[in-house]
Amino acid sequence: MKPARIHAEFPAPSYRGAQERALSDVRDAFEAGNDVVLVRAPTGSGKSLIARAIMGCARGVDEADPHQATGAYYTTPQVSQLDDVAADDLLDDLKVIRGKNNYTCILPDEEHTPVDRAPCARERGYDCAVKHRCPYFSARAVASARSHAAMTLAYFMRTAGSEVFRTRDVCVIDEAHGLAEWAEMYATVELGPRTVPVWNDLRVPEIDGAEAAARFTDTLVSTCESRKDELLGADELDAEEAAERDRLQELISEASWFAEDYRDPESGTTWVVDQAADGTITAKPMNPARYLRHTVWDRANRFALLSATILDKDSFCRAVGLDPASVALVDVEHTFPVENRPLYDVSQGKMTYEERDETLPRVARVLARVMAAHPDEKGIVHCHSYAIQEALVDELAALGVADRVRAHGSDTRDADLEAWKASSEPEAFLAVKMEEALDLEGDLARWQLLCKAPFLNTNDSRVARRLEDGQWAWYYRSALRTVIQAAGRVVRAPDDHGATYIADDSVLDVFERARTDMPPWFREQVDRMTTPDLPALDADAATANVSPGRPSSPRDAATGSTRSGGGRSGGTGGTSRASNDDADGTPRDDADATERHSPMADVWDVD
Repeated sequence: MKPARIHAEFPAPSYRGAQERALSDVRDAFEAGNDVVLVRAPTGSGKSLIARAIMGCARGVDEADPHQATGAYYTTPQVSQLDDVAADDLLDDLKVIRGKNNYTCILPDEEHTPVDRAPCARERGYDCAVKHRCPYFSARAVASARSHAAMTLAYFMRTAGSEVFRTRDVCVIDEAHGLAEWAEMYATVELGPRTVPVWNDLRVPEIDGAEAAARFTDTLVSTCESRKDELLGADELDAEEAAERDRLQELISEASWFAEDYRDPESGTTWVVDQAADGTITAKPMNPARYLRHTVWDRANRFALLSATILDKDSFCRAVGLDPASVALVDVEHTFPVENRPLYDVSQGKMTYEERDETLPRVARVLARVMAAHPDEKGIVHCHSYAIQEALVDELAALGVADRVRAHGSDTRDADLEAWKASSEPEAFLAVKMEEALDLEGDLARWQLLCKAPFLNTNDSRVARRLEDGQWAWYYRSALRTVIQAAGRVVRAPDDHGATYIADDSVLDVFERARTDMPPWFREQVDRMTTPDLPALDADAATANVSPGRPSSPRDAATGSTRSGGGRSGGTGGTSRASNDDADGTPRDDADATERHSPMADVWDVD
């Protein structure tokens, strides 16, 4: 690595904000001998450009001996972040590669078939005459040959050990704050009717721990091997059979890895196992450090990890298996005026499950008043769960402001989001799990409201285990991280402005309990937080600038689904609740366990 050329590698014609100082600090950190540099840069500070400058410091082919690693990787868990990189003209020398299912076959009559279901995947011994022109294999060949390759974290981890994507000199991980959690989710093994094609051929016992799960895994792998061999013996498979074969191969690898790791006395991984009512068995690693060694840390000589919310260096390093002594933290100054990104306290009570029935109608009323305060401006409402989203839709309809509300479904979230962004109406978009990787610069949104403190799901056995061990600082730090991420959605440039309203008392608790983990620039926002003087509740004032003739049901307009009192059409079903308070009165999250998306479901581009 050649840190001295970091400024020369900056791809923009000029610096913005604190970018020049940040690059100098990163250069100094690497030159001091650190293998890993954490770059804590606020939202909107141009992290992608900083990332490209760091990548440019990688050893080139003309500077290396044959045995030395060259080039650089850029990876991020966020699909939308990779899309932004691909669309940025200043980053056009980053060759983006995605999973096979993002490319379509070019053979006649197969133009709509994803490459992972094309004839080469379905027919034994198939020799594709146009493989050299295949969109996927061509893109992979180019990315592997280029000095700068970009991919999602899921694809990056899947290619560990690949002869195509070998060790490089430098790796930059963008949006790296959740690396430990994403690795835990990625390494989780779920065995059930949704994930195991041969589930109905198995006798599923009651599982009372990791030992019993490992014994069941032995039977599962044997059954999967038999079925896979049948499929491999066929001369030709249809698309469904090809998908089953691929899933069986993945399943055999995942299940075998869990059993081997659990039985390995040298493994430092602790496994927790849950079993659902339908028999589904989920084995989850408590500490993913061992898994990250092979899939991430062995993939490059030097690393830069970028995020706005790596809140505690030592805790982060311990969670991902890094030695803090070889890791430097570079803090990037926030150059957006603090008065342009105000926080407002409009808290109405606690949104824990036990108190929600009383608090949520008050939240709806204050939301309607916020709409009246921003009569001609779009805004986003972070609902935390689909249960809260649906209840708010109904409450707002009862208040007479439904014409200004748009919601999204779980299966149509991206399309509904894009439709809202494209709309010229000053609508309030009721969103679930959109606190990260969402750019609402300028008039796309001038205000937002946080309905509920984004605590981790206490029904998750990993979270419960950590809280049993007294890791409350980690719990509140995780919530703070999501709040900070959310606060950055509506202010994206120095001349941009947007207000963030806090409606849940528990968010204020998070600010108090995790204050020492706040970046200085966010602590300044919290210290300036005030209670706004909102207009009185007036449905006519809140909807005055909405065009007449819009559909009366926001859910019908946004998702095409029907509204009902008992649940969401096309949704995920009921909810699972945890205790809302600990014995000492510490608030705990209700979690909406079955309604929350897996982090990977929305942000990871899987092959």
